[in-house]
Amino acid sequence: MSFLRNLFKAAPTPTEDGAFHPSPLALKLATASKTDYDGGAYANPYRGGDKRVLMICTEERNMTMANGKKFSTGNHPVEMGLPMLHLLAAGFQIDIVTPTGAPAVIEDWAMPREDEAVMKLYRDYADAFANPGSLADFVANTMTDDALYVGVYLPGGHGAMLGLPENEDLGKLLRWAHKQDLFTLAICHGPAALLAAGDGPSFIYNGYKIAAFPDAVDKQTPMIGYMPGHMPWKFGEKLNALGVEIINSKADATCHIDRRLVSGASPKAANAFGRLAAEALLKNVR
Repeated sequence: MSFLRNLFKAAPTPTEDGAFHPSPLALKLATASKTDYDGGAYANPYRGGDKRVLMICTEERNMTMANGKKFSTGNHPVEMGLPMLHLLAAGFQIDIVTPTGAPAVIEDWAMPREDEAVMKLYRDYADAFANPGSLADFVANTMTDDALYVGVYLPGGHGAMLGLPENEDLGKLLRWAHKQDLFTLAICHGPAALLAAGDGPSFIYNGYKIAAFPDAVDKQTPMIGYMPGHMPWKFGEKLNALGVEIINSKADATCHIDRRLVSGASPKAANAFGRLAAEALLKNVR
């Protein structure tokens, strides 16, 4: 097996901190140097300048897989970046927080380095990612009925499964956003963070339909060396048990909106998800 993995360049690549990022084969199949970003033009963007979206990023990098090996992950730069570009182009401000205010971790190996719009975004927001706000501080001090927020954004990347699904502050934020009738935006593995809202029959997303990265596809990715082992747990399975239906079976461009929850399936959905989210927010503020 190791001979075939080396022959087809399907062996995960070791990192300096003892983890692994995707193999050359996996990077070739699952990432691209440019995105399908459509330019983010909006005929009538919001011009008030005061409506904001709170983006909650993971501050954790390494996911311990079922076999004990570590996968180097974080926030996926395309799934996070393209929706950011759309929201900004539509006239909304974006505030970035992590659970404790530690730097947001980005999957650098997935960065589309020949995409000028995405690369400029990450240059412009480099300081904000390095010095984000604290979710704990936001919940304690800013989460008020008159806050100028129109949405909460949970970007993708397997890092959304690290520290966020069990974060009590995130649970408070999601329940507050739901009560305030704000939009919640989640793409790919981002919906894993919805688990922070609690469990049982009172789960606020019980009965919702979403697009998300399928557990079945995560099960296949170790074969091409995308990850160094199988997932330690399945977020789709947990959401299903709480009454959430995932409408897509492939890691495709599926997007969906159910009430105030906007979702997307994978990096392939990032552009359409960003536009759907921006248009939903624009319709709401008008």
